[in-house]
Amino acid sequence: MSAPSHTTSYYAASANDKNIRPALTSHVEADVCVIGAGYTGMSTALHLAESGFKVVVVEATRIGFGASGRNGGQIVHSYSRDIDFIEKHYGKDTGTEMGKMAFEGGRIIRRLVKDYNIQCDLKDGGIFAACNDKQMRELESKKALWEAHGHKDLELLSAAGTQDYVGTDRYHGALLDKSGGHFHPLNLVLGEAAGFESLGGVIYEDSPVTRVEEGTKAKVFTDKGSVTADFVVVAGNAYLGGLIPKLQSKAMPCGTQVITTEPLSEAQQKALLPHDQCVEDCNYLLDYFRLSGDGRLIYGGGVTYGAREPGKVESLIVPKMLKTFPQLKGVRVDYAWTGNFLLTLMRLPQFGRIGSNIYYAQGYSGHGVTCSHLAGKVLSDAIQGQAERYDVFASLPQYPFPGGTTFRIPYTAMGAWYYNLRDKLGI
Repeated sequence: MSAPSHTTSYYAASANDKNIRPALTSHVEADVCVIGAGYTGMSTALHLAESGFKVVVVEATRIGFGASGRNGGQIVHSYSRDIDFIEKHYGKDTGTEMGKMAFEGGRIIRRLVKDYNIQCDLKDGGIFAACNDKQMRELESKKALWEAHGHKDLELLSAAGTQDYVGTDRYHGALLDKSGGHFHPLNLVLGEAAGFESLGGVIYEDSPVTRVEEGTKAKVFTDKGSVTADFVVVAGNAYLGGLIPKLQSKAMPCGTQVITTEPLSEAQQKALLPHDQCVEDCNYLLDYFRLSGDGRLIYGGGVTYGAREPGKVESLIVPKMLKTFPQLKGVRVDYAWTGNFLLTLMRLPQFGRIGSNIYYAQGYSGHGVTCSHLAGKVLSDAIQGQAERYDVFASLPQYPFPGGTTFRIPYTAMGAWYYNLRDKLGI
């Protein structure tokens, strides 16, 4: 049987590094064993290696196989629930501390790209687009909220002003975040992996973990080997499966779909996104899009609850793309794929410990690009004895979905239908 590889995405086809790392076939020791070579795992491993730790990463399939190598490639700050929600539900102090970290993930990405010369088509600027007047008022509130927490690189755009950035008359206005941005997500995590290896780190692919044994020194087992370590970091997220049952019940995998067009002419690119910035709208089931480094339009959106594979991604996403850019009718779609992210009930990330030396971070709820990089830094600090920031996240309650694994999908889909209807009605 052939080894599992990446999904048939534009990102996989244009990956800078197609080398396959060996599987774990022996028994090794390390200071830290990281399970999962996505953004959370690689950010953690790289930060620890920079501090002199001996780190081993075990990956079930390929580096960036999951959401880290399939996402929209956008730097979007804060969390899936914003700072005001956190303050309201968990207190002013928690909101203040999480507000201090809400814009750090993007800075971490830019620092790693610079320090390790990662070639991932990183470009500046992101836009939140309002589909109705209610959403525009919410963007005004978001600007005030973020500025109150120290984030100043923001500008409100009128409907006409938005058309200077996005070639459509669909939007009622927008919020321009000059410190947002976009990049090739798989090449980012592959570059982080190369940076980690340059510091002596070791990555094993094709090495699914079969069990984790707690103890003074924890032990991570695969079919053909094991890692004994002082600390373990569980970073499988939506692709963790049932490895840690107590984590499986706290979150639900969900799928999102993405397409990539054929390369567009320079004139087409300028007509769609004149300033080459990324865009996401403000709907509950949002659309997001940007140009690739070689001039294709990457367009994603929608959610399938329970991570079901859609029968035909193009049939779901092309109508969304043409609603935004009808001028693209007839443009060829070269790539289409789906990927899973991990949704939590409160749509806030879940950090915690199992015993004293097994750490986890998961459930970014569609907001994982920046938060996962932040998680890696915070996890690294916690393992080094500076756990204050980690404990802010770990203090958030972690509720299971109502209805258990049987009913969580229909319950969540019903909720999404309700919010989607509100978006369409503008209420």
